[in-house]
Amino acid sequence: MLWTATDRTAFSRRAFLSGLGGLTALAATRLGQSPATAALLDTSQIDTPLFASARREADGSYALALVDEAGQDLARVTLPGRGHGIAVSPDKTRIMAFARRPGTFALLIDPYQRSEPRILTSIADRHFYGHGCFSADGRLVYAVENDYEAVRGVIGVYDVSGSEIKRIGELETGGIGPHDLLLTDNGKTLVIANGGIQTHPHQPRKKLNIETMTPSVVYMDIETGDLLAQHALSKDLHQLSLRHMALDGQGQVWVGGQFEGDLVLTPPLIARMTRDSGPQVAEIPDSLASVLKSYIGSVVANRSGDVIATSAPRGGQILFWSASDGTFLGAQQVIDGCGVAPIDESSFLISDGTGGLSYLEDPTAYPDVLSRPAGVSWDNHMLAL
Repeated sequence: MLWTATDRTAFSRRAFLSGLGGLTALAATRLGQSPATAALLDTSQIDTPLFASARREADGSYALALVDEAGQDLARVTLPGRGHGIAVSPDKTRIMAFARRPGTFALLIDPYQRSEPRILTSIADRHFYGHGCFSADGRLVYAVENDYEAVRGVIGVYDVSGSEIKRIGELETGGIGPHDLLLTDNGKTLVIANGGIQTHPHQPRKKLNIETMTPSVVYMDIETGDLLAQHALSKDLHQLSLRHMALDGQGQVWVGGQFEGDLVLTPPLIARMTRDSGPQVAEIPDSLASVLKSYIGSVVANRSGDVIATSAPRGGQILFWSASDGTFLGAQQVIDGCGVAPIDESSFLISDGTGGLSYLEDPTAYPDVLSRPAGVSWDNHMLAL
């Protein structure tokens, strides 16, 4: 497994955008340097927010890239195939990158240690669905999986505390097509978005049950696997596959959907809920609803948890919502923009499929393009480390 870091000069984001300030050297291991001689990143020399995302490189290969708030590459790790979601440990020292559905690999990386990445392969008759999360103590990783022969969703439980990754159990999700998951209640509860779509790796991207989909969001006791609550949208929205989620500052879960019905329709694509209260759909303005192509990509809260960003890459829009009451705050155009991550209390870093990384000060500001490496295409999700 190859991992590399780039020689680079880091700009303070604000200085970069205003044209002020000088250059600050930020040392990293040199391009091609072996991890046996140096760690990928040196925490003592990094004083800027870091972000991670999967991407396709200019030569067609795939990698996990680590960047700073000015959009500059810090380092990258080669992936066996196309990546999708990313999880970070509670102490921020380890990163797990997951393959895009129906991929069978996940990669565990410790960028601050002199160690090779560790690869995880799904067990027989399973594949990963693209996302996972660490336990509150960082000892375990929970990964969404497809038990495709039994047609059921599963959370694989992996012990990542030792030198080898060990699969120690699994939990049923109460649905099929689980895609995203969150940890809440101080690590006691998993929230799982069951997308509702049946798939099989022999027909990798084909959706086999569009007419009978039953998407849901499940709250699960992490110790027992008991379902504490299961929320579904109204029956007329059963073809809205519930995919990606974020937790706001009030403890509400926000979920974005991807509609598998008639694209002439403009169903609500975003909802918020708690364990004890069912989904409340967000009202998308009519002027935007018709251009979103019934598809929400990433769902992310800002650092303070009072603003939710939802990307609509097929419509080229990033939509913003008030967490307190679900009010629509505005939208900004980012062509093929999907990955969104919070920088500070109000601003976001946005990645797009044309290789761009953009800085957005707040929902009312126009995005500033920070970088656009030639030939690069960012995947769907950006994670703040």
